[in-house]
Amino acid sequence: MAEEITYASAGVDTAEGARAVDAIKPLVRQTYRPEVIGDIGGFGGLFSIAAAKDMEDPILVSGTDGVGTKLKLAQAAGVHTTVGIDLVAMCANDILATGAEPLLFLDYMAIGKLTSEAASAIVEGVAEGCKLAGCALIGGEMAEHPGVMDPDDYDLSGFCVGLVDRSRMLASDHVREGDVLIGLPSSGIHSNGYSLVRKVAFEGKDLAELTEPRSWLDGASLLEALLQPTRIYVRPVLDILRTLPGAVHALAHITGGGITENLNRALPGTLDAQVNLGSWPELPIIRFICDAANLSQEEALKTFNMGLGMVLLVAADQADAVMERLKATDEDAYVVGEVISGTGQVVYR
Repeated sequence: MAEEITYASAGVDTAEGARAVDAIKPLVRQTYRPEVIGDIGGFGGLFSIAAAKDMEDPILVSGTDGVGTKLKLAQAAGVHTTVGIDLVAMCANDILATGAEPLLFLDYMAIGKLTSEAASAIVEGVAEGCKLAGCALIGGEMAEHPGVMDPDDYDLSGFCVGLVDRSRMLASDHVREGDVLIGLPSSGIHSNGYSLVRKVAFEGKDLAELTEPRSWLDGASLLEALLQPTRIYVRPVLDILRTLPGAVHALAHITGGGITENLNRALPGTLDAQVNLGSWPELPIIRFICDAANLSQEEALKTFNMGLGMVLLVAADQADAVMERLKATDEDAYVVGEVISGTGQVVYR
């Protein structure tokens, strides 16, 4: 008789998939908000939007993103619990830029060979990111791809949904000449530019060199600095939007394209953002990468966040109040420039 070829013998272990789901259930439940209906394991995640009934014109805001080639560093180092934070941050910070509160999150994991241990480690980071963003992890997918991906290889993508009342939305058409640029610091390189980062700071180095403590990183290793997760700005920004309504006209999440190609997305076509270089602290890890790559200042500013992860465009008469509120909530913040007449560009001084 012909040998039976099962799904498991073809490389997909559904039993291990079930064990992985059991392993992540406690992590997922830690992220639940009161609006979550039911539990993990259904065909669809359920979430009540009863809060929208108190809004004049509720707007759902959605965003999707991934972590990119930063995953290659995590995989090579065997550190899987932080990239899930990156995943949530990239999505939640994007929808935050409209003024929306992140409500729910879904993740997708494609992996060469699924193990419950690896899946649990990755989802641990996703759950932590959701807690930091205040959104509920209500569903996801773990897809095993034998023969398509190497056994230890995986990729992540995420999807976030938030809610904002139309009257409180942030947008470029609210920005006015004279608005003040207030920058919130990044935690490091975040999750952009890692194809360049890997080329100049990772490839050709052994684990001992990567894990050696560096005095210029305050005792952290190069690997720790490179894997530092993306900062999630939901709590401090929502606090400002709620306590000082109308003070913030627009937000720019500084991701791929750096300051040059993200801050302009918050501008109308008749205004420029004038950024004062040197008005915020430079991060040693970013300077290290720029020097190792011999990047010009112009190229660096359109590649990395350069130490700023989020920029608030604030009404001039409210700038002091915003800075005071951020300081009162133990948030570092820097006045990094102003809005001037122009053509929708970022200019540097």
